[in-house]
Amino acid sequence: MHFLTPAVVLIAFWTGQATPVAGPSPSNTKAKAGAATVSDSRLAQDIRARFAKSKISRNHFEVTVSGGVATITGSTDVIQHKGTATRLAKNAGAREVINHIKVSEAARERAARQFSESRKKAIVHTRGDPRSDP
Repeated sequence: MHFLTPAVVLIAFWTGQATPVAGPSPSNTKAKAGAATVSDSRLAQDIRARFAKSKISRNHFEVTVSGGVATITGSTDVIQHKGTATRLAKNAGAREVINHIKVSEAARERAARQFSESRKKAIVHTRGDPRSDP
């Protein structure tokens, strides 16, 4: 009986020399197959648990899952929380995320102001740099 080490199988797989006969590699298996192997209710629980452990927990976002597709609703005063919610849902195994989180006008204005201030600092900083002159 002939056994190959995992390293040999992995090298052969990467170079296209062989097709792996064992199951899928452990990396990212849950994220890719999570929606197919986990029930929608379990996936929703997992997403809610990730939200609860995060700073976004104070927003109390609502999550529903159907066919591995997570839909997130709610509102926030922190613009970054919208993206964080999407990332956490995808990492929990959602096949797709529909994000209906509404960002407050105050958060949008704050983000625009911070962007403008950081841009001004970057312009002032590069003016004294001879490499930035055309």
